[in-house]
Amino acid sequence: ERLHAADKDIKGIQFRKNSGKAAALSAGFKYAQGKVIITMDADLQDDSGEISKFIKKLDEGYDLVSGWRFERQDPISKTLPSKIFNYLTSRLTRIRIHDFNCGFKAYRQGVIKDIELYGELHRYIPVLAHWKGYKVGEMKVKHHPRAHGKSKYGMVRLFRGFTDLLTVTFLTRYMKKPLHLFGAVGLLLFLLGLIVNVYFVVLWFLGQGIWGRPLLLLGVLLMLIGFQVISTGLIGEIIVSSRGRTDDEYSIKRFLE
Repeated sequence: ERLHAADKDIKGIQFRKNSGKAAALSAGFKYAQGKVIITMDADLQDDSGEISKFIKKLDEGYDLVSGWRFERQDPISKTLPSKIFNYLTSRLTRIRIHDFNCGFKAYRQGVIKDIELYGELHRYIPVLAHWKGYKVGEMKVKHHPRAHGKSKYGMVRLFRGFTDLLTVTFLTRYMKKPLHLFGAVGLLLFLLGLIVNVYFVVLWFLGQGIWGRPLLLLGVLLMLIGFQVISTGLIGEIIVSSRGRTDDEYSIKRFLE
């Protein structure tokens, strides 16, 4: 409030309660009016003097530039899980970024207006932007030891991050084609069960007893589960088709009129 009173160009948003980082970013993005938006954490570990470098990187044609805390000043209890998390995210999403969770980022306005955040999805803004067709880049940034506040990072947040990774992977790969995922898994289970049951049919024709064998029950169960999973994919396809496949499938860069 003191900063706003001293300079009316400084604006702030106060929530009634702590709603998380994704909600804070979403609210900030909603009311931001500049052509370029810079985000950074409030713990002052990022160096605001590097903002000009982000602007230059955007001028190279990028729509989003993410910071990479190359020499991160955090304990190994944070850096080691972060490296594992970033490696898995990069492999699953096929986006070559080293530090997805770095809060120091620069965006063109079109990017922030085109992305919807919830849960812990702020970690995956580069993934969501890339999926929309925006050009995503990365640059090394300085990282200072934490001087203010206390980190709330822990195993619970790490677990939430990985569950949201599954969400993002599904949203970016299978949201518009659920049968590709459920159909593949269901077909695999169905075929495994079919192979087992064909084996027992052959034994039955050869005169051997097959009733009461656990493997036979497993084969039947695999076929039933496979059929149900495929049915789930078909239901998903029906829902997607009924809502229209054009929603969010494209992002317009500009009109030539």
